[in-house]
Amino acid sequence: MTDGHDMKKQGIAMAGVELRLGTHNFRFDCTLPQGKIIAIAGPSGSGKSTFLNLLAGFEQPDRGRILLAGQDVTGLHPADRPVSLVFQDNNLFAHLDLFTNVGLGISPSLKLSVQDRQRVSEALARVGLPGFEKRKPGTLSGGERQRATFARALVRDKPILLLDEPFAALDPGLRSGMVELLKTLHRESGNTVLIVSHDPAEVRRLADHAVFIEGGAIRLAASIETFLTAGDIPALTTFLQH
Repeated sequence: MTDGHDMKKQGIAMAGVELRLGTHNFRFDCTLPQGKIIAIAGPSGSGKSTFLNLLAGFEQPDRGRILLAGQDVTGLHPADRPVSLVFQDNNLFAHLDLFTNVGLGISPSLKLSVQDRQRVSEALARVGLPGFEKRKPGTLSGGERQRATFARALVRDKPILLLDEPFAALDPGLRSGMVELLKTLHRESGNTVLIVSHDPAEVRRLADHAVFIEGGAIRLAASIETFLTAGDIPALTTFLQH
């Protein structure tokens, strides 16, 4: 068990977190470094999305504590947690233009100041979508829609970014471009990024640190160098050889 001092120092931690969903049991213990890109890998159904959902607050643990950016958030509503989220389906509202979709990241009621409106336009420009404010999601490519989702995460300006296979539906060329965009935005913001990935090449390109989940538990949480050379976890070896 990690003590409270270490958890606050590390910024992101799960301490004795347990959750039962149907017939599946999950138990997570870890401390993760701040300001890094952290890959979350593991076989299908192992608990990767559940791990992210616990951090985001979409699932509540049966026991244990969750700390984000040094704050105990175990009982907090998702909206009150210091996180932004990007999912595979980009979660844009089809009937709203990009300005409105991104502006929702600042204020769900869209009560935006002049400065807020400027932030929306700047965020779109930073992800390569300058002048796209009035475009509807249906007029965009898959890569452009995912860039708009990143813009919404940027305006939220939270210290932790959670991504659940955000590039899985993109073709290889777009995927590569989005990986580079994520790396660039991370360098600029210095935030902590947790990204679920089924792609070992993506993990190698992106991650500073990695977590391997198997059977509802964390088998390894380590620097990317240790992660890539660990030879005592057969499922991890299989993943890396994929």
